[in-house]
Amino acid sequence: MTPRDETEVVDIVRGARARRRRLEIVSGGTRRGFGRPMQCDGVLDMSGLSGIVTYEPEELILTVKPATPLAEIEAALSARGQRLGFEPQDWRALLGTQGTPTIGGAVASNANGPAAIRFGRARDHLLGFRAVNGLAEAYKAGGRVVKNVTGFDVPKLMCGAMGTLGPMTEMTFRVFPRTRERIFAASLPAREGFALLRRVWSSPLEATALCCANGKAYVRLDGALEEKAAMLRGLGDFAEAQALPGPGMFADVPGDVWRLTLAPSQAFEPATPWFADKAGAELWLSGPCTHPAASMRGGAPVPPEPPARTALTRAVKAVFDPLGLFNPGRMFEGI
Repeated sequence: MTPRDETEVVDIVRGARARRRRLEIVSGGTRRGFGRPMQCDGVLDMSGLSGIVTYEPEELILTVKPATPLAEIEAALSARGQRLGFEPQDWRALLGTQGTPTIGGAVASNANGPAAIRFGRARDHLLGFRAVNGLAEAYKAGGRVVKNVTGFDVPKLMCGAMGTLGPMTEMTFRVFPRTRERIFAASLPAREGFALLRRVWSSPLEATALCCANGKAYVRLDGALEEKAAMLRGLGDFAEAQALPGPGMFADVPGDVWRLTLAPSQAFEPATPWFADKAGAELWLSGPCTHPAASMRGGAPVPPEPPARTALTRAVKAVFDPLGLFNPGRMFEGI
């Protein structure tokens, strides 16, 4: 089932509701390996809802349909010297998938990149959206401005919900100016590297990436580069580098891959291949993992939630999708 507009999405959901048919929501299909396996009765293919609806560079506002390719969005923004602040990531190499990464999949999976250390995550940039709930009702939430007082901040719920709250049909983001960037690296053991990245984070440098891997601490800077580079070298022995480490480094590493969310001060060096993003607040590693973590490839997909949070998650799911039609069980058992 491949709807071409929101009205057709409503019709499909209405039919699924009448027949109690559970739907897997798919856009580009590049992140289908992330999350728990599901037993669904059909596929709601959102690839027909693609394209930029409106783009207002002067207002730093972009409205798109969910299946719009990330490459198309990035090209349009780059032509006007702008960017998506949360720097959505392409996980195809990591997950071994094909297809086209889309904005809907990036938001649903919380695929925040290194620039989130400065600009914020997807939940900080999704200003508003249109969607269809499990009652087959089209609705909108949020707005088109950063300071919005129209009700509950529902857009934040959709970021990382993995489609379990229903298909979005339109999304509005704030965007940011793009300036020239340079990457620097310092060779240090992991513990010293993490400490150095935390010092950079607390400095006025406003780094757009703080990563650590393979005995090196990486910093990406933008803006007044000469002045910032001099300040950075005052904090550590940095030299210019060509690229940042990323999830793609695990493409040829066999076995499970895990993503841990930590307080930066709790970052540690695993015994298996790894890299850290956001000054150690996000740690990726391969192989067995006993630390509570979300699995990106293989393993147990999502750790158990505390009972209080499980109850809250179920209550939210019941409001948006009372019959459990959308991506059932992808996040947690029964959710």
